[in-house]
Amino acid sequence: MHIPDNYLSPTTCAALVAAMAPVWTVSLKKVRVQIEAKKATVPLIGVGAAFAFLIMMFNVPVPGGTTAHAVGATLLAILLGPWAACLSISIALLLQAFVFGDGGILAYGANVFNMGFIMPFVGYSLFMLGKRFKHPKLGAFVGGYFGINFAALAAGVELGIQPLIAHTASGQPLYSPYPLSISVPAMLSAHMLVVGWIEAVVTVLVYQFVQKSAPDELYETPNEPSRVGRIWLPLLGVMAFLSPLGLLASGDAWGEWDTAGVVAQLKANHMHAAVPRGMAHGMDFHALLADYGLSGIPAPVGYVLSAATALILIGIIVKIVGARHAKVVS
Repeated sequence: MHIPDNYLSPTTCAALVAAMAPVWTVSLKKVRVQIEAKKATVPLIGVGAAFAFLIMMFNVPVPGGTTAHAVGATLLAILLGPWAACLSISIALLLQAFVFGDGGILAYGANVFNMGFIMPFVGYSLFMLGKRFKHPKLGAFVGGYFGINFAALAAGVELGIQPLIAHTASGQPLYSPYPLSISVPAMLSAHMLVVGWIEAVVTVLVYQFVQKSAPDELYETPNEPSRVGRIWLPLLGVMAFLSPLGLLASGDAWGEWDTAGVVAQLKANHMHAAVPRGMAHGMDFHALLADYGLSGIPAPVGYVLSAATALILIGIIVKIVGARHAKVVS
């Protein structure tokens, strides 16, 4: 679901950054208030960012020979609140784009809009609906499933409208060449048939575990969490160690191919098999740890090192934000 650079027109990218700007602004204001009530919100946002980053490394095969992954945004909304979850996902996607080349720099706003805004807010709304009817576990399950599918639908629409809004005088697409009739079914089939169920199961299982073992860490509880490190750090460590399991699923996610992959897919769909001009001459950013690996290092080792690097960077960000907040408060 990570839209790469050059798949969306500059106008689309700018529009989605503009759409996210007020969401980020409100999120920061809401979270400041939340921190006053629960000081552990700051480290929990870091934990949420780390969890989302790591779970997105576990690719799974989906019909059609591509791959996809869970996100964890609904779960984070249940644990941290939707506004804090938005910030956690934003941090995870920022690191993925700039350090690991997963998701575009220009498409960052689009990716956050889908995974950091639509997904946690849709998922949390459905969770609260289930809770209102005395079925919070069912709400968590349904929220996890539909949250990621609404995000997938949004990504499919963003990709699918490109041939309509950005094309040459002769009608050839400049960016993503796949119409809505291809992009929307492709995105939804992967998530409705496979990934949505994984997201739903992970959401309800972790929610149930936290509810039983550390209910103070849930968003709506007034008490200050006391076991943030003891519960989450071992889990994150295990996820980082097991992250190479994501390499078992071969193939790229739908809509995340390089230019050669785009041509191959166009041929397979009996479409005009030429790289769109905007793709061919667009942004070419080389991330330091592109594809979660380093040259000359075995892929599994590179995956673990990338996971560890992400945890360290997120820890640094949390420390800086925590120190700045403490300074402002004092």
